[in-house]
Formats: sequence, structure tokens, C-alpha cells
Amino acid sequence: MDFNILIIDDELEMCLSLAELFESRGYRAQYATGTRDAETLLKREFFDLILLDIRMPDGNGVDFLNTIQNGDRTIPVIMISAFASVDNVVKAMKYGAVNFYSKPIDMPALLEEIAIISSGNNSSSDSGDGRSALLTRTPGMEEIFKLIEKAAPTDVPVIITGESGTGKELAANAIHAGSTRKGSSFIKLNCAAIPETLMESELFGHERGAFTDARERRKGKFEQASGGTIFFDEIGELNSGTQAKLLRVLQEKEFERLGGSETISTNVRVLAATNKNLRQMVKQGSFREDLYYRLSVITLELPPLRERSGDVPVLTSYFLKLFNKRYNKKIEGVDEKTRRLFSSHDWPGNIRELKNCLERAVIFCEEKSIGLSDLPKQYSEAVLERTLNGTVLVEATDNLTRELIQDALDRSDGQKQLAAEILNIHRKTLYNKMKKLGMN
Repeated sequence: MDFNILIIDDELEMCLSLAELFESRGYRAQYATGTRDAETLLKREFFDLILLDIRMPDGNGVDFLNTIQNGDRTIPVIMISAFASVDNVVKAMKYGAVNFYSKPIDMPALLEEIAIISSGNNSSSDSGDGRSALLTRTPGMEEIFKLIEKAAPTDVPVIITGESGTGKELAANAIHAGSTRKGSSFIKLNCAAIPETLMESELFGHERGAFTDARERRKGKFEQASGGTIFFDEIGELNSGTQAKLLRVLQEKEFERLGGSETISTNVRVLAATNKNLRQMVKQGSFREDLYYRLSVITLELPPLRERSGDVPVLTSYFLKLFNKRYNKKIEGVDEKTRRLFSSHDWPGNIRELKNCLERAVIFCEEKSIGLSDLPKQYSEAVLERTLNGTVLVEATDNLTRELIQDALDRSDGQKQLAAEILNIHRKTLYNKMKKLGMN
């Protein structure tokens, strides 16, 4: 496997141990015990992943992370440290760290994450885009960082809300990494992915013989997370029975395995995320009010990308660097038409949608800049249709409309009927708009 990992840690023994482990799994591995040596290696050859400690003899790992991410190449970076402060964790996430592991490192979890990254499918987080979700220049996201800093050192439950693709799991990771439980496990449970019949066993474990296929005792998520954090992703999907059992564990801090009688004490912090309106679900009776208030001591509301329009250029630049590397391209940016289109688009799929749009564009682009013709056609069609209906924001000016029509005409070799079909509007509407804009 030609996947090259750079380990940057001031402890030589740690470097050697990790390098041996990674090489035994088929990866290439090199190491540096300081940032200067690391800089030399980075100039000399290409790395697919960096493991970076915070405390270095010749600098700060978080500052070096920022230096790496401001370079010409985008490289996934996983932070590791035995001395992580909340401030460092939040800064690392802002600078683009994929994840943060406290020492002693949870090796199975780290190896699993490396396997995901090396497969080219770094989608373990809610956003599907790892670190990109927290890259920002907008005041609203800065407030989120401040809340994470305040919430992390406490031991209270936190609910993280937001649409799909806004970075909920990454925020949960940041809270755990900045907490007093950072040295223990971070266990995720996707409530939407587990059948109701298996949920109790998944949460609390089971004894041998508890059901037909229970051939041996198995620990559930609460036991696996003992001393650490358990993260309920899409908690709004839990049925009423499981909600009641979860409430009991939160209140009494104990449970029994399925098919068992032994009462087991639990010591975990609970984080939860949802893209649903739990308050509305409480009113409708589909989510327990007592469980809601037990979980929502602190609530983080992650804004959708349409409310972070100032971050679109930042994210666009990040993804272009990422996909230039992946597809061996040298695309410098997006042209003015595309930039204006991006600024007016609602991005209902949030960061994941922007990522997918740009990946497709990079693959098809043969110029130095991405143009409208490189994008999936629904983007220009949707913006033009909203413009013609008078429902788009002021940014969708007559100039943008003229450019979109001209692009459709170019793609259709001047055939107006075909251009109208490309734009998904009636031919008469196209004629009227062209007349209004003075287009022959």
C-alpha cells in the first residue's frame, strides 16, 4: 500500500512504536521529533497523512498545523497529545485537524480512522467532510467555538442541532477532546442505523443465550464508553421504549444487560445530535419531555451553510486544494460567474453538497479556473429559474442572468429551444428575458 504517514512527536519511542505499527498494517511511515525536521521531510516528499503532537521542542504543534494548512497542499492532520487544553483543541479544529486523540491513544479507533482516510472515503463525521465543517470566517461560527470551549470542561450533557452536513459529529469530537474524559473512549451510536429490535442490546449489551444468536456475552455501548463519552447521533430517531430506558440510565446511572440480572454502574458523559426539531417533537408527544430536558443542559445550534455565506470562498479554496491533490490537477480557483452563482445558492445539502459539486467540477475542468459548464447543470438552472421568478436574492443580478443564458446558448450552439430546455424554462420565457436584457 503506497500510503505515506508522517509522525511528528517529540518522543522518539512513540515515533518508533507508531511507525512499526503502521508498517505492520501495510502503510509507509516516517517520523520527525521536531517541527524543523518535519519541514525538511515535507519539502522532500509527499505525505498522505500527518500525526502531529502539540508539545514540540522547537515549536507548538497547533501553530505548525496552521502552517501546514496554509501551504500549497492539503494534507489530513490528526492531532495527538497528553497535554491538550480546550483552547488547543478548538484551535486545532479551526485550523483544519481531522481529529484529536489524547494519549494514551485509542489505537483501534486510530487505525480505523486511518483506514477510512487511506481508502479515500474520509466520511466518518456527520458532515462527510471531516475538518472542513469548522473552517470559518463568520461571527456565528466563532460563537460556536466559544460555546465549545465553555462546554468541553464540564461534564453535563450537550445536544448539538443542525441540518445534515453542518458538522455535528466534529463538534462532538471537539467537546470530548477538550474534556476531562479525553483519555477515555469516545463511542458513537447512530440511532438511525440500528433496528429497533437490536437497540437495547446495542446500548446495554446482552448475556449469552439472551436471544437466539446470543452465543456469548457482549458489552454494550455504555460499558464500552465507561469513563468516557457516548455520542448519540440522530437521537430523534429513538422510539419511546428506548427513550424511557435511556432516561433511566441517565437518572440512576445503572443498567442491566439484556437477559441478565446483574446491575452495572455506568460513568459516562452523554452528547447527542439531531437534525430534527426536538422541541416540536416534545409538543407532538414523539420525544419525551423529561429526556429532552435531561439532555439539553447545553445546546449548540450549528448554522447551515446558507447562513455562513462568508465561508463559501474559504471552503471552496479548501476543497480545490483537496481535489487538486486527489486528481492531480492544478486548478487555481473558480471564475467570476461561478463565484457569483455560489454566493447566491442556498446549499440545502450544506458542506457535503458544496464538496460534491466541486469534486465533480475538478474532474471535468480542463482550464485553470472552474466555470459554469464544469458544474452539474442543476446549479445554473436553479439560479436562473429563481431569478426569472423574482424570488432570488439581490445577488442574482441581470448580469448573472445574462451570463447564465449566454452559457446555455453556447452549450446548445445557439439553439434557443435547446437552451430553454437546458435552463428548464419555457422557450417563450427565454425569449422575453433575452428581449428585456437586450440579447439578440
